[in-house]
Amino acid sequence: MASSKHLFVLRHAKSSWDDPGLDDHERPLAPRGRRAVKVLAEHLREHDIHPAQILCSSSRRTRETLEGIDPDGERLIEPELYGASASGLLERLRQVPKDVDSVMLIGHNPALQLLVLRLAGGTGSGGAGGERDGSSMSEVQSKFPTGALATLEFKCSWDKLGPGRAQLVGFVRPKDLARGGKQDRS
Repeated sequence: MASSKHLFVLRHAKSSWDDPGLDDHERPLAPRGRRAVKVLAEHLREHDIHPAQILCSSSRRTRETLEGIDPDGERLIEPELYGASASGLLERLRQVPKDVDSVMLIGHNPALQLLVLRLAGGTGSGGAGGERDGSSMSEVQSKFPTGALATLEFKCSWDKLGPGRAQLVGFVRPKDLARGGKQDRS
């Protein structure tokens, strides 16, 4: 039986709109985003989340998010992830080598939210304890805010990843972590 693989889908933290003339690709993190990144980094450490490979959009805000969480693993900054559709992201994930057991994808909405919904196909756990109340899936359907992290688990190889092939096993937002509202959600 194939061992489980994990996909950590992270939307960049809150970006700054202070300079309306700045190209979207070059927008930095806002102070709120930098605070969220610190909380996310602590969450990743506490939950021993160490993706083997990190696929990151080339935008400034995604790169700053990556730098702030400072995960282990091979880091790939990929310009084609900026502006990619959910289908484009899925095609990229299907190219991940078979021996890689975990990937973090850092990018943008609406593509990330649509990707998670497509891959999970209506499955979702209420938390790490295995409850099947669907609350995580409902939260993803409702909103995938900046700094949110969805954790998906699946048994197939990356090249077979597709709609309904993964289970949403966690979803956490920076505001949940800042107030300690959710436990073991990813």
